[in-house]
Amino acid sequence: MRWMVALLVALVALLVFLQDRLWDGEGGRDSVAALEQRVQQQARENEGLQQRNDALSAEVEDLKSGEAAVEDRARSELGMIRPGETFYRVVEPDPATSADPDPVPQ
Repeated sequence: MRWMVALLVALVALLVFLQDRLWDGEGGRDSVAALEQRVQQQARENEGLQQRNDALSAEVEDLKSGEAAVEDRARSELGMIRPGETFYRVVEPDPATSADPDPVPQ
């Protein structure tokens, strides 16, 4: 009878130990929650990168397929103009230098 009590105590201790490892050990609920959070974060990052890749891919196809995109890019980034065109640059006045503190001379 004494050996059954010792066996029961040993089994309960083993159960407590295994439950502790299951809930709080490596691969437990805290580790799983942290991994799930990292997976969600990586999925969001991957989605943003996929959208960027799609936009770049569309831009590459546009540049390969037509001269209009190349011309637009040359005009906006390089400031190129066609022969016979006149280039006008509109410069906005700087608010710090254009504001006259005393507009009426005395």
